[in-house]
Amino acid sequence: MPTVAVVYFSGQGHTKAMAEAVVEGAAAVSATAAHSLRITGDQIVDGRWQDEEMMAQITAADAIVFGTPTYMGGVAGQYKCFIDAASEVWFQFGWKNKIAGGFTHSSSPSGDKQSTLLYLAVNAYQHSMIWVGPAEMPSQYVGKDDAVNRLGAFMGVMGQSDLDMSGGDIEVHAGDLKTARLYGQRIAEATQRWLKGA
Repeated sequence: MPTVAVVYFSGQGHTKAMAEAVVEGAAAVSATAAHSLRITGDQIVDGRWQDEEMMAQITAADAIVFGTPTYMGGVAGQYKCFIDAASEVWFQFGWKNKIAGGFTHSSSPSGDKQSTLLYLAVNAYQHSMIWVGPAEMPSQYVGKDDAVNRLGAFMGVMGQSDLDMSGGDIEVHAGDLKTARLYGQRIAEATQRWLKGA
């Protein structure tokens, strides 16, 4: 059974909500297992991410979807530590020919999220993975009001929540979560097709 691993860091819960939506979409595809693996700050020891059990779970998956908030125009520092630690997998080509994808979130509609997706994609290319982007036209171009791909991303999925300076809880836009679910479904379907042709 094809397995999709969604590996993410979430600072305030928004990226976690998107990760759960990707897992939900992937798991809805028959004969597919999907699960999320959360990167946390306490896994970083002396500046290096360390979790051998989680890395083994990631490496065992047929598809890996990378998720991180966009902080200051790039991936979160905790996520960068994980990516750097995965260089040990890179030396063995441990993720070669696995399906890959990515998503990110920020409080701004732009927030330079594209640079985060580019970083995630380049990392996947470094590992010789097969990157899959979403396949949803922005709603405003096709006359829909369901807000699918409302931020117009084609490399990966972008999410956005307004910034609440009072510290209140702001939910991820419903359209972004719907886009993430559709993306999870696409990743699972692409994984099944890829494995059948392998």
